[in-house]
Order: sequence, then C-alpha cells, then structure tokens
Amino acid sequence: MTDQPADPSSEPPFDPRADPTPPRRPRPTTGPVQYKGDDLEAERGPGLGCFRFQVAILIFFIFLTPLSVVWNWPPIVSTILLFSVIGLLLVTGQTIIFLLRLVSADRRGRRRPLASGTKTVGELEDAGAAAAPDDTDDTH
Repeated sequence: MTDQPADPSSEPPFDPRADPTPPRRPRPTTGPVQYKGDDLEAERGPGLGCFRFQVAILIFFIFLTPLSVVWNWPPIVSTILLFSVIGLLLVTGQTIIFLLRLVSADRRGRRRPLASGTKTVGELEDAGAAAAPDDTDDTH
C-alpha cells in the first residue's frame, strides 16, 4: 500500500450535462384502485353534492363561532360551535380525500389532455421505452 493518490487519468471523465438520475423501471400494468380490500366504485361513498353541503356548513360554522363570542352567547354554545368546526374539518377532509381517490382512479388510463399541444410525460416515457433496443434478443 502506498500513500500516493490514485492516478486521475483512471477515473471516468465527468460530463456536466449528463443526467444524474438513474433510469426508472417500467411501470407495471395495474388493475383497479383498491379501497378497503375491494375495487373502488364511484357509486359507493359520498359524492360531490355531499362534499359541497359539508363545506357550506363548515364555512357557516367558521363564521358563526367567533361571532358567538362577540355577541356574548353562553360559553357552552361557543364551545359546541368550536368542537363542531373541528369535527366538520375532520369529516370534510376525509370526504375530499375519498373524492380525490375517485378522480385518480378514473384517470388511471393515459388520456391526452384536450388542450395539450405537446406530449405528456407518460407518452414521452412510452416513446423512449419503444425506441430503446431490446437487450433480450439472443441470436448467437
């Protein structure tokens, strides 16, 4: 062993334009989105009308709670309104998460945006995978 530094000419050249991220594995074809062990169905669960109703009540309670203090309502009423706001935030948050899962399940297929003039990321990945040579060809 020597204390001499390694020969710098033995290191590969550094290309500042090279992409440092490793290539990704191809995405497997997935089935329907699972929710609580079953396929996610739009007909089951809350809809957009239910969510809008929850948001309207939540906004009403958010404005009414501080006004109840200004108007000198009994403290128990203000307390009930405050805990109602917290409960409605929880329920409304869970509903929006469920609705976002429905939207993502619906958009699982690769559809081109209507106003897009350029290729989507998924289309670029598919084109790159199709253009790459197939290394599994064994013609020796």
